[in-house]
Amino acid sequence: MPVIDIKKNPEALTLTLTARFDAPPPRVWQVWQDPRQLERWWGPPTYPATVVDHDLAPGGTVTYFMTGPEGEKYHGWWRVLSVDAPHRLEFEDGFADDSGRPNPDMPVTAVRVQLTADGEAATVMTIESVFPTLAAMEQLVSMGMVEGISAAVGQIDTLLDSLTV
Repeated sequence: MPVIDIKKNPEALTLTLTARFDAPPPRVWQVWQDPRQLERWWGPPTYPATVVDHDLAPGGTVTYFMTGPEGEKYHGWWRVLSVDAPHRLEFEDGFADDSGRPNPDMPVTAVRVQLTADGEAATVMTIESVFPTLAAMEQLVSMGMVEGISAAVGQIDTLLDSLTV
């Protein structure tokens, strides 16, 4: 399992996941940059993602939906804030309605992804989610965010093993 740590910090309103992969940062970056690779891990195994739009540039958007075991669909979006390939990605992450429009009744998190070389052929990836309020953090954690992101990131090793750049 590539996930080595998950820390909830209610005072800082953050949830930080740390994972390590046996691949260099440019290869790990591809799982974010390529929408077909992103689909293979964004979402827990029983809720696979389908990426609809994928513009991974500052000001761009990524829209997707996850399909649950009973066929139910859960839509989401990212608003890309900054990109420093293959090392950093920052975006806002939110829920959407069935037509992909942001759902104003659900919290939006700020997400910071950092890929750091660990030797010549490995990468440490941190994903930090920053919540707007403690209530928003508690709401998303109670909805299974910790388990969901752990299971999702846990799929990346298999993806890295199965594809080459």
